[in-house]
Order: sequence, then C-alpha cells, then structure tokens
Amino acid sequence: TVVINLLSEKRDVLYSKTAVCNRCGISYPDINPMFFSFNSAQGACPRCNGLGFENIDEESSEIVTYQYCRLCDGMRLRKEALSIKLDGKHIAEVAALTAEEATSFMRNLTLTERERSIASRILKEITDRLHFMAKVGLDYLTLNRSSLTLSGGEAQRIRLATQLGSTLTGVLYILDEPSIGMHPRDCRKLLDSLSAIRDAGNTVIIVEHDEETIRSADFIIDMGPGAGVRGGWIVAAGSPEEIMSNPNSVTGPYLKGSLSIATPIRRRQPKDFISIVGARAFNLKDISVDIPLGIFTCVTGVSGSGKSTLVYEILYKGLSHESNGSRSIQGRHAVILGADKIQGIISVDQSPLGKTPRSNPATYTGIFSFIRDLFAQLPESRIRGYPASRFSFNLHGGRCDVCSGDGLIKMEMHFLPDVYVPCNACKGQRYNRETLEVHYRGKNIAEILGMTISEALQFFSSIPPIRRRLEVLEDVGLGYLQLGQPASTLSGGEAQRIRLSKELGKTKKGNTLYLLDEPTTGLHFADIERLLAVINSLVDAGNSVIVIEHNLDVIKSADYVIDLGPEGGEDGGRVTAMGTPEEVSRSRNSYTGAFLRNKVARHEYIPALS
Repeated sequence: TVVINLLSEKRDVLYSKTAVCNRCGISYPDINPMFFSFNSAQGACPRCNGLGFENIDEESSEIVTYQYCRLCDGMRLRKEALSIKLDGKHIAEVAALTAEEATSFMRNLTLTERERSIASRILKEITDRLHFMAKVGLDYLTLNRSSLTLSGGEAQRIRLATQLGSTLTGVLYILDEPSIGMHPRDCRKLLDSLSAIRDAGNTVIIVEHDEETIRSADFIIDMGPGAGVRGGWIVAAGSPEEIMSNPNSVTGPYLKGSLSIATPIRRRQPKDFISIVGARAFNLKDISVDIPLGIFTCVTGVSGSGKSTLVYEILYKGLSHESNGSRSIQGRHAVILGADKIQGIISVDQSPLGKTPRSNPATYTGIFSFIRDLFAQLPESRIRGYPASRFSFNLHGGRCDVCSGDGLIKMEMHFLPDVYVPCNACKGQRYNRETLEVHYRGKNIAEILGMTISEALQFFSSIPPIRRRLEVLEDVGLGYLQLGQPASTLSGGEAQRIRLSKELGKTKKGNTLYLLDEPTTGLHFADIERLLAVINSLVDAGNSVIVIEHNLDVIKSADYVIDLGPEGGEDGGRVTAMGTPEEVSRSRNSYTGAFLRNKVARHEYIPALS
C-alpha cells in the first residue's frame, strides 16, 4: 500500500494492490474462482461452513432439527461473494435457476464489447453444458439441486450429459434404466442423445424395460426365461423384429402385441373426495385438486411438473399431521378438506428397508419370526433347550461369534476399498455348528435363508402364517429374491414392493390411503401385470391408492388420472387434465393424454371391476 500526500490539495491518496475501500477500510480478498465456491474456505459462509443450514438445539427434543443459516440465508457463501453481481444477480441466484432459465439468462446478458470478448469462451462452455442437460430431459432441474435428492435415472442422465460434448470414440457406455422417472415425451430426447453417442463411434449398452427404448435398440439380448434361479439364460438375441418372431422370448410377444396389459372395460366410481385447496409449494400455481377415494388414481405429468410436491409435500405431510401430529414441514397450501374420511395414510416408498445389511425380506415382513418359532418347536430344539432366539443371527448364542452373524469378514485394504470375504468359521452361514445341527424337513436355518421366495413357498406350503406372507411376495413379482438377501442389495423398486407386500399381509382394515412413487421401476411387462393385480386387490379391500407414474400401461389401468404440467419447473404446476384415462386422452392440453390416446384406443379388455 502506498500513501501519496497531495500538498496542493492538502489530502492523502491511498493506492493499494488489494481491493480496499479508502473511506471505511474494508478490504476484499483476491477475486478468483474459489471465492465463489462454498467448498472453499475463501468462499464458504463462516457461520455454516458452506452447508447453508445449521441445527437448532432443542434440549427437550430427541429429533435434530435444521434451519437455514441466519447469516447466508441458505446460500452457503460469504456476503462478500454474494455482493458481486452479473446483470443484477449474484452467483447463488443464478445457481437457483433451472437449466432452462439459466440458458435464457446467459444468452440475454447485457455485456459491453470488452466484457463480451472476455466472457465469450466461458459463456459458450456454460450454454453448451446447459444444452446437453436439456437434451437428456433435465432442463427442469435447478443448478443448485443437491445430488442426494436426484433419482437414479436423473443421476445417470447428468453423467450422460457430461459425455455429450466429449469427442471420445471407441468408448463402451453402460447404463442401468436411464429412463427411470422420465415422461414418454422426454424419453425421445434421451434416445436421440444415446443415438448421437453411438453415431460418434461409441458403443451403448442399456439395461432397460421401457418399451420405446427397447424398440429403438439396434440389437436386443433377452434374458430369462424367469427371474432369479429360473433365469440367467439368453433366451433370444437379435434385432427388435427378430425378437418379436422368436418363440422363446418373453419380451417379444409384448413388443409384437400378441401379449399386452389389458385395459379395464369399466372404471370404478369415487366413493368420496379429499380436497387440497390453494396448493402453492415450489412450482405449484395455487391449484385446488379433488383427490378421489375408494379407487385407483394415477398422478402424471412431465418430469418436474409438481407431482411429488402435490402428493408427498402437501397431501402426505398434511394428512400425517392431521392423523398423528407429524411435525414434518408441509408444502404451502391453504387447507386440506376431508381428512376425516380416511382412517390412515401410508407411503410405500423406495427408501432402503434397513440401515444395515442384517435386514432382509424375511425379517422385514415378519416371516422370520414364524420360522424361528417353528425351529424352536422341533424335538431336537426342545431336547437341547433352544428357544426361538437361538435361531436369530443378531443375538449371541446361536450366531457365529467370529463374524457376529454377518457371514462375512471385512478385510481392510488401506489404500483400496475394503473387501468382504466369507467367514472361515461358519463358511458364510452366519450360525455356529450347534445351531446348524437342527433341521426341519432336512434343512437347517441357514439353508432356509438361502431359499428363494418361490422355493420357500413350496417348502412351507403347509404352514399357513408363513405361506400367506410368501404368497404376497410372490404376487408382487419377488419370487426370485432369497429370504435372507441383505436389504442393502435390493433396488428401490424391490424395497417398495416388499413394503407393499407387508401391507397386503396385514389384517384387512380398509379405508386407508396408500401412496406409491413409480412402483414399476425395474419391472418387466409381465411383472407390471402382477403389480396391477396387487394394487387392485388393495382397492377391492376398501382402500384408496394413489400412484405417481409415467408408465402408460399403469396409467391406462387406473380409474382416475390427475395430470400436471404442462411443462416442468416454473412452466409447470398446473392441472392440465383430470378424469378417466379415456377423458384425459381426449385433452388437447395434456402431453400424457397425447401418448395415452393410442393405448386406450386398443381393444384389450379385462372383466369389469366392481
């Protein structure tokens, strides 16, 4: 810093290499990219360390509650970084824009000739990347969206977007159901992007159940014929036309049209309604919606149109507050009318079944309790004095003490990821030798847990409490899972169907509202038919079912459809159509209706529903 004394003007002039105010003395650090990063100490808010929130200390509450940071108001950056603006917006405001809005903002920036010459290359990089997001159907996402809140399909498509601008060739890309969560309208954008990657000299392999994606493939490998132990074979391979003509293919008949998911000939009529008035959370435009009761309802719309906000943030959290005093923060709305018309509300979501691998289908559904009781009643167990707890791999006594009932031993690899190997003592069976000496019909407890649900259904066919629960798991298409399969290895769709089976296995009470979010994830055409049968059995028992879904076969099978849109993000949040699938298919304002038109026009009927 240099101070120059101007004698003629009788004042000092301060010159500095740093950004400092002569009057107040406030200085700013060097402005560089890290200054705008909440992951850097240079840019992070000093109060919340760049998290954007802080926890509230409530001594009387066992629940940790969070609120936006009072210093940065959730923007995660220090005030100095937020004071620098581009065309009236600071970086947190730009990051809060959707990809579509950000594209418009960048293209309409007011810049001088000098500024434009400096920023032109950077702006091109930004707009190109935003364009790639739009090409894979993600232009509704805000740029500051947490990666933890993305669905599996969204996360895959973001990674795919990073590759669209690549000049790489000879690369093998493998994607697992990238169409998850995509409306049929957006699926075409994804397929065009995948075709562009292929045409650039690369190979694309996709694991997929979506009909349009399968039809668009150059080559199909059809696995089967069943699932689990009944699968593992290549039953057909070739072009879509060759698959359709192959008698061994399970997929071919559905593509050809000789097999299809039938359309109900009549629709159930609502018994009553729950009314949501003035819904305005996130992008919802102060809408009011009547939710029918006693029937099967689908909530549809393009990605980002407000489906989850309406069903979960407002309806589920609002009714949960009314029924059990839940303290979850509800989405903004005026009022929910008719909450007293149902006895309860249950969300059957896709979150993991348990926090540890010890949870499995048998323990979660309660089947394992009956199996342990059965083993405890065996003559050999009575002679040895073994109670039911002896056959639990979670308790000391019957489990293997070397691996604590895990069946695996963790080997720390230091600079590499940890490796799990079968326990040498129990050979991966989880129990000690004495416990494994007790047999029921020639099987010990470890061998029972190693059975698939289909095998166990035959094995326990004479035990009603076990058989009933296994039948429900079989009905929802999970017969290929092992009873003792760790919950951590299950997909979101499998976890959701296990939860659904648990509800179906309960004593029928009726008058409960069930919410499901895309239950067809990971399901083949044949499995979707079974899922629809399960949903209809819930409704026939006097319950109401609301499903958020993009699958047209499920939508056409519903009694009532509520379609939101017309677009995603700020251009969504409105009701574009409501009514039966036939009524929605006639709507000129609904993208869902346009795709549904051909589905409901086909004469594929099942017997009338009650």
